[in-house]
Amino acid sequence: MLRIQRTSGILRRYAVDRVKWASSDAPSSKDTFKILVIGGGSGGLSVAQQLYNRFESAGKALKAGDIAIVDAAEYHDYQPGWTLVGAGLKQKSALRRPLTGLIPPHITHIPENVASFDPVRNAIRTDSGRSLVYDALVVAVGLQVNYGAIEGLPKALADPSSGVSSIYSYQTCDKVWEDIDALRAGRAIFTQPQGIIKCAGAPQKIMWMAWDRYRKTGRRDQIKIDFFTGMPTMFSVKKYSDALEAMRVDRGVGGYFGRNLVSIDAANREAVFKSVADATESKEIYTTLHVTPPMGPLNVLKGSPIVDAAGWVEVDKGTLQHVKPEYRNIFSLGDASSLPTSKTAAAITKQAPVLAENLFQLLDSGKIGSAVYDGYTSCPLLTGYGELMLAEFKYGLVPAESFARTVGDQAIPRRVFYHLKKDLFPWAYFNYYVKGKWYGPSGLARPEFV
Repeated sequence: MLRIQRTSGILRRYAVDRVKWASSDAPSSKDTFKILVIGGGSGGLSVAQQLYNRFESAGKALKAGDIAIVDAAEYHDYQPGWTLVGAGLKQKSALRRPLTGLIPPHITHIPENVASFDPVRNAIRTDSGRSLVYDALVVAVGLQVNYGAIEGLPKALADPSSGVSSIYSYQTCDKVWEDIDALRAGRAIFTQPQGIIKCAGAPQKIMWMAWDRYRKTGRRDQIKIDFFTGMPTMFSVKKYSDALEAMRVDRGVGGYFGRNLVSIDAANREAVFKSVADATESKEIYTTLHVTPPMGPLNVLKGSPIVDAAGWVEVDKGTLQHVKPEYRNIFSLGDASSLPTSKTAAAITKQAPVLAENLFQLLDSGKIGSAVYDGYTSCPLLTGYGELMLAEFKYGLVPAESFARTVGDQAIPRRVFYHLKKDLFPWAYFNYYVKGKWYGPSGLARPEFV
């Protein structure tokens, strides 16, 4: 049996009893960690540092290397900023950093990707075949964008003359601005698929920015703008949906609901949409087409023992701890989790401190902490240059607005919200968020849990 250093009584005994390795598979001591964080994205970077800080604040500081982040990515991107790139407001290179430079020396970086999960042995295996053992596991691998699910999309995105673009990748977000700015007349179609995607408001954010660009440059009368969405309404929260629907009608933007994009013929500028209701198809001619591809869990999660039927890591929506008692040392946050809220970086700002508190308590005492996540998330909806509708809500799709008392109704687009999105959030992200020092609505003040 593998010898593991003593840490926390109850959980340590629980972990050791379950870890049985054949001698050929036994990992070395350098492959054994107190906390293993899978994913170096927004969730992984933030929660790893918050966990380290939580132990330190309790006077029980971890040793360097007790926490490890597993991720082979070369770069870390501020993905919410890709809308700003698509709107001509930012350069994408300014929103990218080398991942190694964001991981502090007291946290180990393992530049590999997870290949499989073995929760019975408290272990994962990386794509190189390396076995890593943990006391506690945090899964923050994000989700995947399924470009191939739309016939003709990958080829169209790679063709600079296709008129097809997407803000959902580093490679293509600047093409969005090129296509929007180059259009002088014709039809601009913006799409959103049915189902779960990163930041459900982003597909129309870029549409509103294009609308305003055309208005400001005198092209609006020559360009027809249409929004095709697989969803039944403009937004999931009724308050903001009603305001966005009124805006759509007032601005003369076509609304086609319950329609999913299924294929693209870039040579003929044709897009085929399928009705959610009856599967009938319609062919639409476009001049410029902005595509939001369908998204879903990573392949490495699908079918693994730690996920639900849909492929998301199955955690309690309040504690972020795995729902199965035998996997109680597994937690998840962000896009990879089953949490029934929008998948945004803003949601992680409220999830990370809850996870850090509950995991700290579990490792320290063997019992889960009292911190509860209320489902908070935010969607800063750009509605034009110099204006933004700041949607904030929690479980039950109930508005949970931070500025309503001081600024006013957040369903009304305002300039102050625009500058939060354009200026404050990108700065705060790299200076505080990824360092575990940004807590969403509470700013730099870490939430206290009783």
